[in-house]
Amino acid sequence: MRARMSRARVLVLNSALGPLDYRVPHGMSVEPGSIVVAPLGPRQLMGVVWERERLPSDAEVGDNRLRNLLAVADAPPLRPALRRLIEWTADYYLAPPASVARMALSSTSALEGSRHVIEYRATGHIPERMTAQREQALERIGDRQGLIRELAAIADVSDGVIRGLVKVGAIEGVEVDIDSPYPLPDPEHAPPTLSADQRAAADVLMGNVAAHAFRPTLLDGVTGSGKTEVYFEAVAEALRHDRQVLVLLPEIALTEPFLKRFHDRFGCEPVAWHSGLRSTQRRRAWRAIASGDARVTVGARSALFLPYANLGLIVVDEAHETSFKQEDGVHYHARDVAVMRGKFESCPVILASATPAIETRQQVTLGNYAEVKLPGRFGLAEMPAIEALDLLEHKPDRGRWLAPPLVKALEETLERGEQSLLFLNRRGYAPLTLCRHCGHRFQCPNCTAWMVEHRLTRRLACHHCGHIEPVPRACPECSEEDSLVACGPGVERIADEASALFPEARVAIVTSDTIWSPAKAAEFVGRMEAGAIDIVVGTQLVTKGYHFPNLTLVGVVDADLGLEGGDLRAAERTFQQIRQVSGRAGRGEKPGRVFIQTHSPGAQVMQALVTGDSEAFYEAETDARREAGAPPFGRYAAIIVSSEDQAAAQETARLIGRSAPEVDGMHVYGPAPAPLAMLRGRHRFRLLVHARRALDVQEVIRGWLGALDWPSKVRVAVDVDPYSFL
Repeated sequence: MRARMSRARVLVLNSALGPLDYRVPHGMSVEPGSIVVAPLGPRQLMGVVWERERLPSDAEVGDNRLRNLLAVADAPPLRPALRRLIEWTADYYLAPPASVARMALSSTSALEGSRHVIEYRATGHIPERMTAQREQALERIGDRQGLIRELAAIADVSDGVIRGLVKVGAIEGVEVDIDSPYPLPDPEHAPPTLSADQRAAADVLMGNVAAHAFRPTLLDGVTGSGKTEVYFEAVAEALRHDRQVLVLLPEIALTEPFLKRFHDRFGCEPVAWHSGLRSTQRRRAWRAIASGDARVTVGARSALFLPYANLGLIVVDEAHETSFKQEDGVHYHARDVAVMRGKFESCPVILASATPAIETRQQVTLGNYAEVKLPGRFGLAEMPAIEALDLLEHKPDRGRWLAPPLVKALEETLERGEQSLLFLNRRGYAPLTLCRHCGHRFQCPNCTAWMVEHRLTRRLACHHCGHIEPVPRACPECSEEDSLVACGPGVERIADEASALFPEARVAIVTSDTIWSPAKAAEFVGRMEAGAIDIVVGTQLVTKGYHFPNLTLVGVVDADLGLEGGDLRAAERTFQQIRQVSGRAGRGEKPGRVFIQTHSPGAQVMQALVTGDSEAFYEAETDARREAGAPPFGRYAAIIVSSEDQAAAQETARLIGRSAPEVDGMHVYGPAPAPLAMLRGRHRFRLLVHARRALDVQEVIRGWLGALDWPSKVRVAVDVDPYSFL
């Protein structure tokens, strides 16, 4: 029997504070992992009880000076495996443990007892007094249900409009048990017919699940090879063993198509976890996950830190995706943290990808990860024919961006009643707006970035801080009217060109501006499957996860775009994106074609895409990384210094640079102004640490920065294994 704790070390959810000790009052029972409410001055803070030996405190306090804990949350304690993951993530990514723990307790309402709530829905009654706002509200709400403020947000009206509709009986309140159980997926509901290659791969993954042991495995299959169906068999095996499953997806917009495929296989939807959930939905999901009632969870990277009671399998779908790297707060990479969670939970991890990252391939080479391959597409589908269009030879018409061979292919595809996709990884209408009279360029007032014109919303927007402003009639510099000109193409401009070329074609734009929720993604998928769209113009959002059998043509508008900027992973990222978007073509029985517009058809990455020789490309990229000592053969860590006071930021950056320790196998470059020298009103300077693989660079940086002091108005962030160099 565990002895009663009379004194508890608590990790309070305040990153500025270290662990604090409290007295456990008589009659209260806590254990490591218990979620508690602790006093701090006049405030009350949430915290987690931790093992004293694992979380040293800088200030030991005598028992007689301790304050009492106030309450224990009505929630299961965080399990040891999750606490070890929090410790590892904080240590590896040089983040405060409290910041990591906060991700595990991201739904504060989930820590309250079971309760009911009143939600609202339309009754079908049409009020006598119908205003434009009321009409808009009822139309947009449809059959949705939610809190008043949530319905108001859906309808884009004020809370008062919704309350008015409640008063006249057009909307009614219903009591909802927000902790009602989720339906249980059935592993035997609709088992698929697998090819021999798929069955062999599924058997390996199912064996790993049955073994209940840590086993990271790369599921490497070409686009359209049926990776999802294969790892669904591993999910089914985990369900047969009464274990929980986590599936991580890189984009919220991919959630809805995944839910549909899951429902078809298992007879119900999994539990979804992403930023688009209402607070009541987050609470219900969190409590079901913590109790073990939620059997399969699908979500964005934050789902990784949820308190699973009995985790038996983790799947990272599209594991190469850079959006798994978090760029704000704790700079963790969900792919790598998922592997560590699998280690602490003693469960297998599947990394599924058609274009695995070089870091993942290297782990396979070293024998740390197993590999299962799916070399061909499922059924009668074949890989599309790929052709590079040299833009110096096939010049688009003046004022146009699509080369004549691609325009001809679009015309032929439309005549056959098939669908096309034009890919350009650039949102908005144009990346730069300037005055043709005086040359003034529109720049964000908060960032050193150009304002991007969005013609659909008639706004100029900064894609870094979110600042928006209307497009002016006159130049703010010289006051000349109608002098503004858009430079370069974005997806909206390409969509305009497609509509001008083919007036009868139904064109849809797919970016994070138009597909911002799972519901919007479902609407897009429905229109594509119904044949209501002829040409899709989209960003990287359409490069993954979608399966449209009638989509037979893909045109990459500017294949050179991703190679700009000197990013270490630029060639690899370009290869992955174009290979993924190419994989959207010809996924059914109809053959697919891909045209890649480029100014450098002879470049290694373009040749690899056209010939399909991915092994040669990866081998050359890997050799170049090895020669440079770059990841995965060396270590990088970025130190980012920022402040609203430019002089203070610069002086702190210089202080850090001057204080850099002399360590064998480690070099420090900088400080230098960041490429994005101002972001959200803060001036930014960067240093880059380059170290040999075996060096404990975190320990060096911890000691280096820990010995320095800088003004409170200066923020210093460390990004271990950076993906962005802006």
